[in-house]
Amino acid sequence: MRDSLVLTVACKSARGIVAAISTYLAESGCNIVDSSQFDDLDTGMFFMRVSFISEEGTQKAALAEGFKPFAQKFAMEWNIHDSEERMKVLLMVSRFGHCLNDLLYRWTIGALPIDIVGVVSNHFDYQKVVVNHDIPFHHIKVTKENKPKAEAQLMELVEQTGTELIVLARYMQVLSDQLCAKMSGRIINIHHSFLPSFKGANPYKQAYERGVKLIGATAHYVTADLDEGPIIEQDTARITHAQSADDYVSIGRDVESQVLARAIHAHIHHRTFINGNRTVVFPASPGSFASERMG
Repeated sequence: MRDSLVLTVACKSARGIVAAISTYLAESGCNIVDSSQFDDLDTGMFFMRVSFISEEGTQKAALAEGFKPFAQKFAMEWNIHDSEERMKVLLMVSRFGHCLNDLLYRWTIGALPIDIVGVVSNHFDYQKVVVNHDIPFHHIKVTKENKPKAEAQLMELVEQTGTELIVLARYMQVLSDQLCAKMSGRIINIHHSFLPSFKGANPYKQAYERGVKLIGATAHYVTADLDEGPIIEQDTARITHAQSADDYVSIGRDVESQVLARAIHAHIHHRTFINGNRTVVFPASPGSFASERMG
């Protein structure tokens, strides 16, 4: 049986990296199916994602061991991933359920190949929905007084379930700097794109009252800087004067759901790289499951 694998590499740019990787894979009996690379001339960083098949059945562990000398030579941050392994994802939600329901639907029909290890909420609104999908539901109440205890419960759950990615599917509690640092690059959040213009309650109504003509959403990695982490995915929808404040809300929910799903897709297929305050996001491979148009 041929293993389908993905090699991801990030390091300082240097001559010979691509040649070294392709030569090593070829000499190890592997066939490259798809390859993407980016040389950031501003930061001097190099990023590469290589999808390949082990034609001679060489195991992932053996390929990783053999790659170590090349990784050391170029001081790489790297990994070899099994394309068939599903990432363990923990979803978090408060009282807006559109993103959660969208993700559960995509997961149910196989359009989002992840292993949902649980759903955490600070309310009980979506307990029945989650349980009906045979997914564990965890209520963790959050108040100003018990926040450290609540985050300790969350991290215990992360460790117990082997969570690799946390998705804030409209989870409205601010995470502590300590938790953001510990889970750096492993928490994705979604929010409307009206920030910082329309803050606080009912931003869509505020946008309607100002006659905004574009509604958008941003999915990003979570950092200690609230809603300012490296952006993974964005999109917009054009609206007209004839649409109501309720239309704004409905359209906004659709955009948020689609953007979050695409960001998760990119992350679980190892197409995203954090590059300082920005990200490098390689496109999905043509014909691959990940390239299915979403939305």
